[in-house]
Amino acid sequence: MRAIIHKWQKHGTVENLPRSGRPTKITIRAQRRLNHEVTKDPTTTSKELQASLASVKVSVHDSIIRKRLGKNGLHGRVPGRKPLLRKKNIKTHLSFARKHLDDPQDFWENTLWTDETKVELFGRCVSHYIWCKSNRISEKEHHTYIKDGDGSVMVWGCFAASGPGRLAVINGTMNSAVYQKILKENVQPSVCDLKLQRTWVLQQDNDPKHTSKPTSEWLRKNKMKTLEWPSQSPDLNPIEMLWHDLKKAVHARKPSNVAELQQFCIDEWTKIPPQRCNRLIASYRKCLIAVVASKGGPTSY
Repeated sequence: MRAIIHKWQKHGTVENLPRSGRPTKITIRAQRRLNHEVTKDPTTTSKELQASLASVKVSVHDSIIRKRLGKNGLHGRVPGRKPLLRKKNIKTHLSFARKHLDDPQDFWENTLWTDETKVELFGRCVSHYIWCKSNRISEKEHHTYIKDGDGSVMVWGCFAASGPGRLAVINGTMNSAVYQKILKENVQPSVCDLKLQRTWVLQQDNDPKHTSKPTSEWLRKNKMKTLEWPSQSPDLNPIEMLWHDLKKAVHARKPSNVAELQQFCIDEWTKIPPQRCNRLIASYRKCLIAVVASKGGPTSY
């Protein structure tokens, strides 16, 4: 109170006085311009914002722009990608989540999750940032893409709550016969290695090679029970998280040819910690809840 009285007696005001030092280059008007630009297009880069300010004779470094946006609650974040779902698949997506929402945890722990993925020699590791108001990106800000779109390797892999299973490199074109060979050589050994119970279930997507009559007959003869699966549902398969881990680890080793790429894939897959696998399955119900909340639409998983 004494300081306020002293300020009034000395300056005739209690408002904040002009401070010493260099004044900010980003005026209130420039700040409004920045806010308008990122609201209109959240993918605008700080360099583009710098050019926008330069057009109105405001010269400022792009790092200052990022700091100012941060002070105003706008942060650069990498949006996830989500599949473009057909209406029919949205319905089956939601139906699956509702049907399995209350399944006991040991059901998921005894599921062998499988999938194929392409690992590129010079992978698409470029991340595109957007400006958003919080640490969580809203569903509408996720990039929508059409699934399936060089030096690369195609691999088939599997895992369960207890850890990663076998990884197989796919040479040439995969058809039903090749897929059955992969299952024959890798599924049962993985089930044994991961110590799954006798009631274990095989998860696979609806790729035609997986659901063809010869493959279905092979699965029946080998007494492998499969989990019914909705189409276009990569967000329901936690192995997608492990593919991300694998590609990141492989690219960090900078393979220079396809042979190295193959070997690095095998090496890094075996290094995936069992704890990572366990956490993915422990939180699987949250994934199902997210699908129900989005009414069968894409989620951030």
